[in-house]
Amino acid sequence: MGRTVTSDPMDHPATAGDSTAKDRIAPQPPGAMSQPVTRTWFAVLLVVLALAVAGAGIALRNAQRDVRMEVGKRLTDADTALAQAKSREGELANELRETQAKLSLLEARLAESQTQQASLEALYRELAPSRDELALNEVEQVLLLASQQLAIANNVQAALAALQLAEAKLSRVDRPQLVTLRRALARDIDRLKAVPYVDIAGMSLKLDQAIAAIDTLPLARDERLPAAPPPPPATDESTGLRFLREAWNEVRSLIRIEVADRPAAPLVPPPQQYFLRENLRLRLLAARVALLSHDDTAFKADVTAASAWLKQYFDTRQKNVQSLVTNLMQLAATPMPAEVPDVSASLNALRTVKAIRERAPASQPASPR
Repeated sequence: MGRTVTSDPMDHPATAGDSTAKDRIAPQPPGAMSQPVTRTWFAVLLVVLALAVAGAGIALRNAQRDVRMEVGKRLTDADTALAQAKSREGELANELRETQAKLSLLEARLAESQTQQASLEALYRELAPSRDELALNEVEQVLLLASQQLAIANNVQAALAALQLAEAKLSRVDRPQLVTLRRALARDIDRLKAVPYVDIAGMSLKLDQAIAAIDTLPLARDERLPAAPPPPPATDESTGLRFLREAWNEVRSLIRIEVADRPAAPLVPPPQQYFLRENLRLRLLAARVALLSHDDTAFKADVTAASAWLKQYFDTRQKNVQSLVTNLMQLAATPMPAEVPDVSASLNALRTVKAIRERAPASQPASPR
């Protein structure tokens, strides 16, 4: 765009009329007519730009205002939430302190209860034996009982039952350390089973029954033949004949003729009958003692002597005497075991196991606490 030359109205003072001023203006070149249009469009453009910038500024201010309001609202909400969180945090801190105090108290009580439990367990271990020790003690008592039955009464069946009970108890424990003891028990059980069975209790009961029946046994001198029944009196018999017949019957009753098929029974005076029965009772009591002591020689001697006395002094025609003689003969013929084994091997094995168990804790070092 060309340079436009203007004149300052201060340099050229105005004249009286507009025509005079127009005449004083210098003539324009041909391209001077397009310059005002350009200036107008430039001004319009500037106005539009200014309006756009103003609108953008207004919109920006509105957006900033909205953002500030939203940020302020959110900050307010955040402050409120922070205040609530701080309040809740304080409550949680108080609850945490209370919980920690309760937990510390519970831990202290738990530690105290654990200490008491440990003390009680230690005391229980000191006072109460273990399951194995209880089983060994029970087996020892059973073996001692079996040994007493064999040594005092020679009761093989009771001792065998005791050993089988001990074996059952050890089988429930099932420890490798008890194998030797179980082997010794098995050997003793086999030895007791090999002993022939003798019903000592039944034989003793028969002797007791014989002793109780002594006072009821009739003596041989007391046996009587049944008297012959008197003949029936005749209906047409006179008084004199009847008197003679009764007198004759009385005379016949004074004399009795018997045919004996055995030797005459020894006469035992009435004062001696008591001592005879008491001596027989003593013989049977001695036989009972010998039976319980398993003294076969003394038992058979006493039973044989009692049987001989029954045959000699008592009426063998009576059933109770015959039954008693038969029972005594059966008792005398019963074989008695010559030797009864003992259970010393099982007792020694048990005491060895207990000694090993007692030495084991002493050899182990004490565990640190």
